[in-house]
Amino acid sequence: MKTYSISEVARELNLTAYTLRYYDKEGLMPFIKRTESGARLFKESDIDALRIIECLKSTGMPIKEIKDFIDWCSDGDSTLQKRYDMFMERKASVEAQMEELKKTMVLIEHKCWYYKTSLDAGTEDIHKDDKIEIKN
Repeated sequence: MKTYSISEVARELNLTAYTLRYYDKEGLMPFIKRTESGARLFKESDIDALRIIECLKSTGMPIKEIKDFIDWCSDGDSTLQKRYDMFMERKASVEAQMEELKKTMVLIEHKCWYYKTSLDAGTEDIHKDDKIEIKN
């Protein structure tokens, strides 16, 4: 079975070795094996687990909650409901973030149009009576 060094994994996941060491210190990588000298050895499945950790982190999930998830995975099938519920909560959170981003995009698109037409006209005065309506 092929193993990877911390620098290879960091490069693969576009992380720093420091970040991976931090994850290990926080208990997010109990599955990582070490050489006799203490160097971390990563398997392909470890890299997949780190991708899930990065995914959860990108949703704004705190490290402590990610650690809970990792612990639940280690506990096996008895925690399937907890893990399912956690992902359903993450899904709802991401959907809410996406809705907020859509509203932000409406404003950004309006401003792009506003400045493009102002540039074409050579003045902002063409928009003095314009109003944008952002719906909440």
